[in-house]
Amino acid sequence: MKKSSLLYKNLITLSLVLSALTIPVLTCSAESVDDAAINETDYIEESTYDSNTAYISDIEILGSNIIKSDYILSKMKLKKGDLYDKDVMQQDLKTIYKLGYFTEKMKAVPVKNSNGTISLKIIVEENIPITDFTIEGNTVVSSEEIMKYLLPLKGKPQNIAAINQAMEQINQCYYDKGYILSKIDSVYDDPDGTLNLSITEGKINSISISGNEKTKEYVIERNIMTEPGSVYNENQMKQDLVRLYSTQAFKDVNRSIEASPEDPDKYDITIELKEQRTASVSVGGGLDSATGVFGSLGITDNNFRGRNQRVSVSGMVGSGVLMSDSSILNRVNYQGEISFFEPHFLNADNSLMSKIYYRDLGSYQIPLATERRIGLEGTIAHRLKTNKRISSTLTLGGEYVDFTEGDRAKITSLYNAHGLNIADRAKELEGGFFLKIAPGLSYDSRDSAINPRHGVIASVRYEEAFGLDEFNKTNGRLTGMAKKYIPVAKKSSLTFTGRGGLKVHGTNMPEFMAYRLGGPYTVRGYKVNGVGTGTSFIMGSAELATPIPFVDKLKLAFLQNLRVTFWVDAGTVFNPTTTSILYDRPLHAITAGVGLKLNMPGVGPLSVDYGFPLTNPGPNGNKNGYFTFGVGDMMY
Repeated sequence: MKKSSLLYKNLITLSLVLSALTIPVLTCSAESVDDAAINETDYIEESTYDSNTAYISDIEILGSNIIKSDYILSKMKLKKGDLYDKDVMQQDLKTIYKLGYFTEKMKAVPVKNSNGTISLKIIVEENIPITDFTIEGNTVVSSEEIMKYLLPLKGKPQNIAAINQAMEQINQCYYDKGYILSKIDSVYDDPDGTLNLSITEGKINSISISGNEKTKEYVIERNIMTEPGSVYNENQMKQDLVRLYSTQAFKDVNRSIEASPEDPDKYDITIELKEQRTASVSVGGGLDSATGVFGSLGITDNNFRGRNQRVSVSGMVGSGVLMSDSSILNRVNYQGEISFFEPHFLNADNSLMSKIYYRDLGSYQIPLATERRIGLEGTIAHRLKTNKRISSTLTLGGEYVDFTEGDRAKITSLYNAHGLNIADRAKELEGGFFLKIAPGLSYDSRDSAINPRHGVIASVRYEEAFGLDEFNKTNGRLTGMAKKYIPVAKKSSLTFTGRGGLKVHGTNMPEFMAYRLGGPYTVRGYKVNGVGTGTSFIMGSAELATPIPFVDKLKLAFLQNLRVTFWVDAGTVFNPTTTSILYDRPLHAITAGVGLKLNMPGVGPLSVDYGFPLTNPGPNGNKNGYFTFGVGDMMY
């Protein structure tokens, strides 16, 4: 590599000339630039007459072969027909020099004409033209992409300002792609006009981890896609930090960058972690629309054995008395669940969620019946490598469902009132032992999982339930959902949601597998099942979510995720079940309401809504509407 060149000398010359514009100098050389007392007549050849009283008849540019004379003339203050002024001419020569295309060897020669005017001759010398380029050191940005910033310079005289601008554009190209440590470490020219660039891209020498005490190091490392030896990319590092934060094992995640003492062109990265307490015991109670007054106990560890596995054991006992409707049997409810989540199942693209559950309660699917469920379920989720926004799921599970009569007299009265044969009640109470297989696909382009304002989330799932005790109960259902987020103002969003489901096959599909509308996850403003149950449904929603004025400015972290919502829901159930007939459910509904939604990381939205029907709610509904409470968001 050359240590001295014409371009290198020009860089020095330009910087010094620009810093000394008050000096009465029109041109200079690299050797004499520090001398402030240069005779102007070295650069303006004067005639013996008083040229300041003469007019300019014409201006001729000599020595400019590539740069057009018209371009140079357009940059000058002196024009044809002006009164000649050598002070202005001096400034014009400085202006021409600062165009960057010419050496310091230039002069202005005023020539006296017979009619008393002046013919002004400006003599310049162009820099060596740029004939070609070489690029060294680039690996993550192609030479073709870099060349698009350099090609406009080819064939023109070397121009320091234009070259600097091209260098800035190349640096910005790297920066925009996330390669914030890259830099052009040298630019030099060859005598034949070739411009040579050497780029240092900022490779990673090492990655170290600090701050973890409980979490296993290999658990952290598998969430870091950035590798030693690769070119540092800030965008990828941010994704790594988000993955680490999303494990819920850490309350703070940062990175620091230092130049490597072994090689200043390489960098040492440190991932700085602050672990948080991940094990918790919760004891609670309250009111629920299905279980009435309830008490609950839960034990959870979100970083089980330091392996980022999540284990949860929970139980709930409810009275089943308060806030239940006339179709739900008033009795004590028992529910328990053990769940296990492995975020790295076989490889980084897979996760496993499994659970065992037991439920014994007054059924809100089959009226006035006691429902008991025992089940085991596992779901493998796989993120596609070809498109990280698409994930596939496969759920396998077994479930035993049993229904027993809870209030024979009342249900008989309902059957008789609607002209139905009470003997058909046995079919309504059918449960069974089922093996379930459910593949699914989901797409997520949201800008945030907490309070999204842009993007789409959509899913589709097919569930095949095999009746193991009676094969004729085997059935298949297809369910889908799509949400579109549209930003409104600075922090608000408008969401449009569509859902639908249908029975694909299964003449003897048990009634408890029917689709339900009404409640916090479907049509709000109705109790669970309040719109109706059937073998298929469609529904849609529009919701405006916005921060509460001034509340989001309070220095409480959870309030930053609090939103007030205004919404409209509408839905229709098709092929109604016996339950819908017994309780004269309307089967279609339009509701409007207002609510509060608090988005919790790892849990989803916690919502309370009050909605009222805009259509006839039926004899068992309430025209004044209902409060509904929801935890999480139903994907299917």
